[in-house]
Amino acid sequence: MFDQAKMLMKAKKVQDELKKTEIEAQGADGKVVVVFTGELKLQSLEIDASLLEADGKDFLERVLKETIGQAMQKAQAVAAEKTREVMKDLGVNLPGL
Repeated sequence: MFDQAKMLMKAKKVQDELKKTEIEAQGADGKVVVVFTGELKLQSLEIDASLLEADGKDFLERVLKETIGQAMQKAQAVAAEKTREVMKDLGVNLPGL
């Protein structure tokens, strides 16, 4: 029972850390900035006005898709690493994590 409580406390701590963690990705030479939390929630999205004027809808859509994808991959990697740390501390070995 103690191990379960310890595991739940550590899981809650990781969840709180992920909620506070911000992961940023940039595209189009910094003209698009996307920030996700470690929980994979979109925190912010910034688009330089020059992209709206000059490069067209297709370019902007492509840059957004790539930049959001990068940010999500980074956020997933952070979440996986934190989960791995908790499991290792508890002596749990889950393949794939």
